Amino acid sequence: MKLLSILALAGILGHASAQNSTYFNTTLNSTFSTTGPRNVRIDTGTYGPEVEEVHYYYDQWPIGLAISSQGRIFTCYTRGTYAYTLGEVVNSTTERAYPSQELNSPPGGLYTTTNGITFGSNDSNTFISVQALFITPDDTLWVLDTGRPSINESQDLSMPYAAPGGPKLVSINLSNNSIARTYTFPPTVHYPDSYLNDLRFDMRPNVTTSGGGIAYLVDSSNEGRNGFIMVDLATGESWRQLSQHPSVLRVNEDVPSYNGIPFYLRQPGSPLGFQQEGLDGVELSLYGDVSALSLLYDYLLTRTQILYYSPLTSDYLYSIETQYLRANPSNDTLSAKRAFDNVKNLGQRGGNANGFSADNLDNVYMLMPESNAIYI
Repeated sequence: MKLLSILALAGILGHASAQNSTYFNTTLNSTFSTTGPRNVRIDTGTYGPEVEEVHYYYDQWPIGLAISSQGRIFTCYTRGTYAYTLGEVVNSTTERAYPSQELNSPPGGLYTTTNGITFGSNDSNTFISVQALFITPDDTLWVLDTGRPSINESQDLSMPYAAPGGPKLVSINLSNNSIARTYTFPPTVHYPDSYLNDLRFDMRPNVTTSGGGIAYLVDSSNEGRNGFIMVDLATGESWRQLSQHPSVLRVNEDVPSYNGIPFYLRQPGSPLGFQQEGLDGVELSLYGDVSALSLLYDYLLTRTQILYYSPLTSDYLYSIETQYLRANPSNDTLSAKRAFDNVKNLGQRGGNANGFSADNLDNVYMLMPESNAIYI
């Protein structure tokens, strides 16, 4: 039985007064005792609120989490044999399908086979396999559906190709629990082997000519055609940038270590290999509700927005000004060249990183599984 408790991340990240040290020797939660110049914040339980156990998961293993301003907790599960892929927490041990079981049940099933090739459902009206969730300051729940569920037949795990209509971005009005809008993608933007992984939003009215804000989506496909997908939230138009740029691609022969032990990919019937995951972690600088910051409103509207990102199997952190991602190649033939030319390599950070987050003080947080730590 799988069991996971959610720790109150805000309680971890909110310790602004946590202990700082230039030379600090500790063995607390460490594999080795280390001494040297570093900037480390250590919470011994004496700073801020206590860590709170909020919810336990049984049977279904969550991949994404979002909490509304009203304290509602939503989770998603990449679909295999699970009964639903989007849920809401009911109490400390129970979830339920959200908004309903019907919307989690594609009428034709999760996948179909055509000419011997398996494709995920192309139903744009139901959830197929949700990978990520995000809640914007207006309390809208955004749902990122890959359209590519896992299939376990004859003990061989596989994933069908995506069919147009299945991969989608869905906005849900939490005040009445209804779907407000669904965005799908043309095959020139979302490929059959694409895999939508994460999402961020810039809702400032001046970032697009339509004035409706923009979504930045991550295509983390294991097949190697990685890149960013942008969606104009007013018009529904979408486009790609940085497709297969070196900064978004998986790193070959990358060997992370966990608790000091090198980690290789082991699969039955296959030789020892390497885990290879492309573009994954992503975050915008100074994300926040600009409408609540009236004194800084004009500044925020004109401020240069930076997007930070990295592949999962990479020790490097990259960034790019979002103006180069917002340019639609169908309207600007040189936009792809400008995007490629304006990627910044910010150097090595000390290991692989997975999920990114940020606060309104311009801090970007990276989950560092190799170090059992959060880097800032």
